[in-house]
Amino acid sequence: MKLFVVKTLIINVFVLFVSHLHSQSAKITFAPQWMPQAQFAGYYVAQQMGFYKEAGLEVEIIHPSANIPATDLLSSGKVDVISLFLITGMSAKNNGMDLVNIAQLSQHSAIYIVTKKSSGIDRLEKLKGKKIGVWKSGFDEVPKAMMKEKNYDVEWIPILFSVNLFMLDGIDAMTVMSYNEYDNIINCGVNEDELNVFPISDYGYDVPEDGLYCLNATYNAKKEELKRFVEATFRVWEYASANKTEAIDIVLDKMKAAHIPANRVHQDWMLDRVLEMMKGSNKSKDNGRVKKGELLETDFNHASKIFGNSSGNDLKYTFEEFYRSPNQ
Repeated sequence: MKLFVVKTLIINVFVLFVSHLHSQSAKITFAPQWMPQAQFAGYYVAQQMGFYKEAGLEVEIIHPSANIPATDLLSSGKVDVISLFLITGMSAKNNGMDLVNIAQLSQHSAIYIVTKKSSGIDRLEKLKGKKIGVWKSGFDEVPKAMMKEKNYDVEWIPILFSVNLFMLDGIDAMTVMSYNEYDNIINCGVNEDELNVFPISDYGYDVPEDGLYCLNATYNAKKEELKRFVEATFRVWEYASANKTEAIDIVLDKMKAAHIPANRVHQDWMLDRVLEMMKGSNKSKDNGRVKKGELLETDFNHASKIFGNSSGNDLKYTFEEFYRSPNQ
């Protein structure tokens, strides 16, 4: 009888200990590559609606600034995970940052080059010798590679935060994201039928963009936590897709808290376009459909070629060294 009581007591203590461990949320710090907007709606919704907590995670979201990019936050150890464009992540790794891609959210490029029809630039080759406004912080590599490969000599004009220079005809063309600056131009009073639009994906440059990255050391130390973070993130993007009004409410609250001008119509446009970029249904591979969050080796190789043409440097690593899904 005493032996039974002792065994029962030991089992109960063990169960309580395990329950205690599971009740302790693992800490993950995350930084998107830019300030609050609907491009990152899924992360805000997951944090506010408890999706990360349900996965046993305590997630803190830290935003970069104009002079401190997300890669600096990652390399300094201030965050565990960041979002980056594929080409930007590849460049950072080639420059010595030991990061790995743990999930590929975007499966397509959202970059357009736009001109006003009044400029007469109605074909891509007419951009030769013209001034093109280009966003910094990772948005410029692919357009520059395209122009270089096509041998179009253009003048790149750095743009920091607005479409004003394009509106005032200070530049001949501008690189825009389909989910952001393109809609900003329209909201400034230019009708869509007054614009020439050149999606770079139509010219052989459909390079996936937003992915999730961490340092290789973090991947090895927190593989289980990262797996839960990725799974919860994709689950909440599905929730945001089905509950857009609620998702935009949360985004607007984040923007207002950061003192960023917030426009519901524009953020709604952005969310719709970002969700479109995540669809990989028209992609295929040898062994079937593309899995959610998967980076295809063919996309990596395509981006590698563009990176090499743009920078003149070969990659110093393989696909297997770059893409490390927590599910592996």
